[in-house]
Amino acid sequence: MSEARSEARPEDNGGNAATFDAHPGADAGVTPESPLQWSRVQGRVTEEGGAAEQIRVVERPFLGHLVLRGGAITLDEAVRAELGVSLPGKPLGLVLDAEGSRSVQWVSPDEWLVIVPAGEEFELENRLRARLGDAHFAIVNVGGGQTLLELSGEKARELLMKSVTYDVHEQGLPVGKAVGTVFAKTSVVLRRPSEARFELVVRRSFADYCVRWLLDAGREYGLRVESASP
Repeated sequence: MSEARSEARPEDNGGNAATFDAHPGADAGVTPESPLQWSRVQGRVTEEGGAAEQIRVVERPFLGHLVLRGGAITLDEAVRAELGVSLPGKPLGLVLDAEGSRSVQWVSPDEWLVIVPAGEEFELENRLRARLGDAHFAIVNVGGGQTLLELSGEKARELLMKSVTYDVHEQGLPVGKAVGTVFAKTSVVLRRPSEARFELVVRRSFADYCVRWLLDAGREYGLRVESASP
């Protein structure tokens, strides 16, 4: 487990919130462990690389996950200024920046999930707070409680058809859509950021369970689980 550094930043966020950096620096002497650390110890997860089979599952650990709540117009202006992308224009929408490494997902009429590369979320939160000023909003860092699994390969859709209750055909889950659904016996967020891949945002405590399910359900196709560098 990583040790969070608490740091009040009243000059950055208007004095109405204390923010903290969940990614300690190298001088902290703490090595963070991904939600799939136990899976790795048990030999279910390999290092990135090697020959992929018909399905490739990659954990993207330590990404920054921020939940934004507030008025859409106010938040959209702040998010566009800081990330260069707008809030999704329709329910269940998912938008990515030009690099494809930062995303904003519609969760409810006044709630969005922002995912950015590891270590960016602390400064992004403070910049958003400063830009939003006295507006009515909430920003919560939830990165420590969930992780992202990326699925790709020619049989990825077939695997999801066996695992989730949602319709994953093109008409049900086109590129740019994200839905909350049931995966096996737990809840996940299922996302379609591109034509070639799907994503599962899963709770930390269910990460190993999801990987074990994927390995079992994908056995007939050939499946490899990897952990990417943060």
